[in-house]
Amino acid sequence: MAIHSQYGRTQPLSRRTFLKSTAAVAGAFVLGTYLPLDHRATAQVPQGPFDPNVFLRITPDNIVTLLSKKFEMGQGVTTGIATLVADELDADWSLMRIEYAPNNPALYNNLVFGPVMATGGSTSMLETWTQMRQVGAATRAMFVKAAAAKWGVAENDIEVAASVVRTRDGAHEATLGDLAGEAMGQPVPETVTLKQPEDWKLIGKRAPRLDSVAKTTGAAMFALDTKRDGELIAMVKRPSQFGATVASFDDAGARAVAGVVEVVQIPQGVAVLANDTWSAMRGRDALKVVWDASQAETRSTAQILESYRQMLSSPGLAAANRGDSEAALSRAVRTIEAEFTFPFLAHAPMEPLNCTLELKPDGAELWSGCQLQSIDQFALMSVLGLQPEQVTIHTLPGGGSFGRRGNPLADWTREVAAIAKAIGGRAPVHLVWTREDDIKGGFYRPLVLHKVKAGLDADGRLSGWQHSLVSQSIFTGTPFEAMAVHDGIDHSSVEGVVDSAYAIADFDLQLYNATSPVPVLWWRSVGHSHTAHVMETMVDELAEVAGKDPVQFRLDMLADKPRDVAVLKLAAGLSGWGEAMPSGKGRGVAYHFSFGTRVAYVADVTVEGGSWSVDRIVAAVDCGVAVNPDVVTAQIEGAIGFALSSLMRNAITLDNGRVVESNFDDYEPTRIREMPKVEVHIVPSNEWPSGIGEPGVPPLAPAIGNAIAAVTGRRLRSLPFDVGAAG
Repeated sequence: MAIHSQYGRTQPLSRRTFLKSTAAVAGAFVLGTYLPLDHRATAQVPQGPFDPNVFLRITPDNIVTLLSKKFEMGQGVTTGIATLVADELDADWSLMRIEYAPNNPALYNNLVFGPVMATGGSTSMLETWTQMRQVGAATRAMFVKAAAAKWGVAENDIEVAASVVRTRDGAHEATLGDLAGEAMGQPVPETVTLKQPEDWKLIGKRAPRLDSVAKTTGAAMFALDTKRDGELIAMVKRPSQFGATVASFDDAGARAVAGVVEVVQIPQGVAVLANDTWSAMRGRDALKVVWDASQAETRSTAQILESYRQMLSSPGLAAANRGDSEAALSRAVRTIEAEFTFPFLAHAPMEPLNCTLELKPDGAELWSGCQLQSIDQFALMSVLGLQPEQVTIHTLPGGGSFGRRGNPLADWTREVAAIAKAIGGRAPVHLVWTREDDIKGGFYRPLVLHKVKAGLDADGRLSGWQHSLVSQSIFTGTPFEAMAVHDGIDHSSVEGVVDSAYAIADFDLQLYNATSPVPVLWWRSVGHSHTAHVMETMVDELAEVAGKDPVQFRLDMLADKPRDVAVLKLAAGLSGWGEAMPSGKGRGVAYHFSFGTRVAYVADVTVEGGSWSVDRIVAAVDCGVAVNPDVVTAQIEGAIGFALSSLMRNAITLDNGRVVESNFDDYEPTRIREMPKVEVHIVPSNEWPSGIGEPGVPPLAPAIGNAIAAVTGRRLRSLPFDVGAAG
């Protein structure tokens, strides 16, 4: 971020300064005290509004439309929350529809980490579980009351089924659409009684997703499909080194490109506006920019990692310290020391970042795949000097996100606002990022270094665990900092270690906060994306050294956690664990708890020479109530496909501070031919539902790595995997 005069030298603007300056412009953005990444207790979810007039629209054609406060980016959340409403309402599933709610956190607050309108942290089903069922139940009660009054019968003589209201004797009958006007005018009940699990008709059942037909036929409209009359397409030339700023630029070449309308400098770089995307792209290519790199990142990945190692020579921040790890390790008969490294990773969603902004005399309208509507609203307010009621956001489905569209700094929203402001709002602006823009100059999962020392006693039991972790903080300098960072400890850096499901009595965890101009952001499963691999690889090796079965070794450390034990036993039992494997094939296990959900994987792999492939993944999942088992299964399958590429090849590498990778040719996603057979087994449960969008990622790397180790005898401690590297 930078502050600048139109063609003058820019000055760096830190994230912390950004927050202070924008608060003065548009009023402080204050979040609640709930921590989105630590939401295991249902007591953390407060009561929310359930007025049907806020959340539903029922039309005479009997269509029930839910105004979703959740953003759909492929994870199936809109189908999930509609299921909750429809079941309690007794609506016909084929008549349910979804639209997105307007940006109004007073009505559509995220109950876990509000007051804010946002989707993230795998909180959606946890957060809406009671509220959306109350919406459905309240609506049903209002229809019953209206029908009873209209037909002159007692309310307990009315029943509702498949969107039809009728008297039990069959004398009167009407659809929800027939009664909508009278019913929705009824007083909203102060309390409602929710169905018992044995009465559910949709919850826990496989129902088709509400968005599948539109997406498969091409009817679904994404942000990239938005077209406003007279709009200009904008593309931004950004520095190739993070932290660099514009010193000067020559726009003569860009203005000479047919179709280019304007060139403006903004804090993030130089924007070219044109009548079409191709002209904007060619115009941007023709720009000549001189960058000031005095504050830029100029190191290579190897140099940054070496600086991380040097940090370990000094004490870190105490993220956890229980028992006496030093004394326990001194008593250990065997110790293992290991270093683990994880690269920067891009999100690389299929739909590149984009949004459209139209300035009007009374405010601004944004069309975007908004994952954090309140953050995007605040960004527009701060750049344009508007009040909340002057910002209208039209949320559209997102073609993937994996964390990228949930940026607490709203980077591309601030860009489009700066561009529209620079041209005086004379035309709607559709900002488009290319895939290269995002992979070479976006936000990344942090580069991380772990160093671990753990021991075993004479009985082969864990005896001491010392853990050091170096990472950039994701939350520091964002509106979420007060929730997630305490005493310098960013919870997202250490999650999965500090709160491991395993009973580790003598344990010490030190955190080192690295700094760099390279921007970092949560990536699907956040800190668990690296911590699970460290924990599960170490535990597996400890079991091997102790001469114990890896599954039993884990079960012993989970003995007081029956739900965790059940998941691990289920995966092992259905995988054929313990059977002999043919030459060149191996089987590995991993278990991890994240986002309130328990996931165990058993992976079967084949290793041939210097290559490896995954044959099968057997997954066991306990996510509480599986609102739609088909969506749960799809999320586990999708998580495996998403994460597999980060094991095989993907890494963002820096050379002189510049990102080497650029597109799917050198940052290649998992291909269909590389996908293993996936078997997903869901533990039946009536417990409060927990997250499912992210928990499928963490156990994948260690399960596969442990399977490869079973074949080669070598532990793969760094990602992506190199089977030739000794552990």
